[in-house]
Amino acid sequence: MFRRCPVAGPLLGAIALSVVASACASSRTPPRPFPTKRPPIAGRAPVAAPTVPEPELPAEMGALNDLVVRAALELRGVPYRNGGSDLNGFDCSGFTQYVFAQAGRPLPRETREQFMVGVPISPGQQQPGDLIFFSTTAPGASHVGIALGGDGFVHAPSSRGVVRVESLTLPYWSTRLIGIRRIAAN
Repeated sequence: MFRRCPVAGPLLGAIALSVVASACASSRTPPRPFPTKRPPIAGRAPVAAPTVPEPELPAEMGALNDLVVRAALELRGVPYRNGGSDLNGFDCSGFTQYVFAQAGRPLPRETREQFMVGVPISPGQQQPGDLIFFSTTAPGASHVGIALGGDGFVHAPSSRGVVRVESLTLPYWSTRLIGIRRIAAN
């Protein structure tokens, strides 16, 4: 007869919880493979994520866009935290919700809900402060960032990352871009 191991249930539960904890709040699945820093391998130099030059912001931005972009850039380096929506850590949609709230413009909490807000914008027509959406873990919007102008955007990428600036020209992001939304000032 087959005996049940008393440790197996809690152990499997802990493993399942750790897998779920590394996901974006909107998808509840691990956002892999986001381009992130990898832990160094013994004897090898660490591999860093691609760097993006400091964004050059247009001289004339609307007041909302200016507040959104400045608030987003001030949060660079804050760690990713699944379900996070404060300075202790952000997931992607918690980051965008927090930033827009700092600018006085509330957003829904989840990526899928944020994808329904605002006006659709054609790729290449994005302006600083626009929301940029990606399909990373499942069909539909599962990741969101904030446009900085040109090809730059800022986001909270994954469980091993921090809020950072990246480029839409990176193959990972360019192949997963599904939409851009412009949020009007109240």
